[in-house]
Amino acid sequence: MAAIRANSVLPARREAITLHTADGLGLVGEIALPLDREPVATIVCLHPLPTHGGMMDSHVFRKAAFRLPALAGVAVLRFNTRGTSSAQGTSQGEFDHARGEAYDVAAAIEYAEFHDLPDIWVVGWSFGTDLTLMHGNDPAVKGAILLSPPLRFSDVEHLEAWAESGKPLTALVPEHDDYLQPPEAEERFAIVPQAEVVGVEGAKHLWVGDAETVLDEIVRRVAPEVAVPLPREWDGEMETADTSAYNDKNLAAFKDVPVPGPQAD
Repeated sequence: MAAIRANSVLPARREAITLHTADGLGLVGEIALPLDREPVATIVCLHPLPTHGGMMDSHVFRKAAFRLPALAGVAVLRFNTRGTSSAQGTSQGEFDHARGEAYDVAAAIEYAEFHDLPDIWVVGWSFGTDLTLMHGNDPAVKGAILLSPPLRFSDVEHLEAWAESGKPLTALVPEHDDYLQPPEAEERFAIVPQAEVVGVEGAKHLWVGDAETVLDEIVRRVAPEVAVPLPREWDGEMETADTSAYNDKNLAAFKDVPVPGPQAD
């Protein structure tokens, strides 16, 4: 048995993919599937604000792709939204303040649906939570999980739509979040009767040091038959990722600081 560390890569079927949007863009992505079985559930990952470092390789989603196919049988689909760059490549188009990104979210859900991936959940982080609330309430989606929701681009109408859908909606809110902390989150999400707000003690917006907690909470909801906490050790083949191309050394860049632009109009 060997400890699963931050850069440990467990066995999976991983494939680089290109998502094609309805407005003609190609988005860089990856699908990670269990190596020797069919997935029990699927998560579509929507990353933090790309204008400040968010990308498909942001650490929580990278670790999800590295671990969840093997540990939980969960398929992980992650991609760069329009104009976003990472070690995987750069998606076509330009950042569009959560508007044109509607096509990006639709393309990812369509990919999962077309490939018959089961129980599709959308998991958004920070800016990605706004995309989830605004554009992820698709008939093919079973539910959603929000990590550090700032509720900046999304509005009451989007929360009302989720309330009407009746679909599960969970918000994991860090105790020391920079933008929305648990007490206020409880008030803001009260409009969604089925919403579950989970305050995470000691955590911050970037989930540094708390990725394992996040992954456990995701699995608890999308694959309830899988025991959590997930194993912290692995008895088998395991690789170590080269993270020199990632900008995790500048984790502060992932913060969704205010962005000048049309959303302020």
